[in-house]
Amino acid sequence: MSPTSVSRWEDETADQSPDHATLVRLAGELSVRPEFFLRPEYHSERPTFLRSLASTLVRDLAFQRAQMHWLQEISFVLGHYIDLPDVDIPDVLEGSSYTDLRDEDIEAIALRLRRHWNMGEGPCGDVVALMERIGIVVATIPMGTTKLDGLCSWSPVDGRPHVLLATDKMSFPRRQMDAAHELAHAVLHQHVPQEEFEANLRMIEKQAFRLGSALLMPSTTFPLEVRHPSLSMFTTLKERWRVSIKAQIKRLADLEILPEEYARQLYKLYSAKGWSKGEPLDQHWPVTPPRALRDSLNLIVDSGVRSKADLLATEFTISALDLEPLCGLPAGWFDREAAEVVSLKRRADSSSRDPFDTGEVIPFPFPR
Repeated sequence: MSPTSVSRWEDETADQSPDHATLVRLAGELSVRPEFFLRPEYHSERPTFLRSLASTLVRDLAFQRAQMHWLQEISFVLGHYIDLPDVDIPDVLEGSSYTDLRDEDIEAIALRLRRHWNMGEGPCGDVVALMERIGIVVATIPMGTTKLDGLCSWSPVDGRPHVLLATDKMSFPRRQMDAAHELAHAVLHQHVPQEEFEANLRMIEKQAFRLGSALLMPSTTFPLEVRHPSLSMFTTLKERWRVSIKAQIKRLADLEILPEEYARQLYKLYSAKGWSKGEPLDQHWPVTPPRALRDSLNLIVDSGVRSKADLLATEFTISALDLEPLCGLPAGWFDREAAEVVSLKRRADSSSRDPFDTGEVIPFPFPR
């Protein structure tokens, strides 16, 4: 097709669209259903929170925003069949503006959130699992760039926050910080309009990093375990708190426990050891993928509510190749036949009774 024709289709004021045959050809070339071009476009006044906005290629930004829109569409479709957890994000601003927040306010918000979500004051568990428990839809995909670690956006359709995390060069401590950072955006900046986000990007990102760090390393407990600040000590603390050594140095500097000059020396020694490319213990823990979307699709198909073919033909407008990574499904999942579930009945005659069906319960005395 000529560039002129495509420009006219994309121009809303031109009031021109491709004919049916061309639309079908377009859908085939782009691996989508024709309905992809006819459905209402997801649009929201709320921004998609992206780090390194100024230094990221426009092409990469457009790609990740499209992935986010697809993720929101997927969760909306699944919401017709599955009750996702209710969104449990308290109003920590209570009517005030995020621009009025001071560092001590953010520290207090972190402790309040930990109490609200029953996190205690010790090391944090898997932040991705926490986000799914409080109603945030999470997906992980390779982003193909080091400029983007994650995205956060509130869906204009169901009012639910969605988070995309990068799997590029991923380790569990790094993902903990990336996830906590995007969670902080969902908590603090959900009502920020797009123009204000771009104008106040530096402040917004600084607040998200401060709150994410405070969630992972509470001010009431983490500093008490730092007896002699050194890279060796931070490596030991990393094994317990599962937070990167660099993030620990930054956290103690933010709390003014480490003098600025000493923190600068630690950063230099950190770089000299080559840890910028990989820290000790980075691969010590497995990185578990999000589960909510994957489990929802498996439940829908295994229970016989809809078949995989039905979902692709009537519910989703994008291809299985795009759906599978966003939903955390193995490649080719939509091409595999669903497993047949067979219910086994217990035999009624007593002669075939399972010898392990009953047993003698022996009480143990309590120690005095």
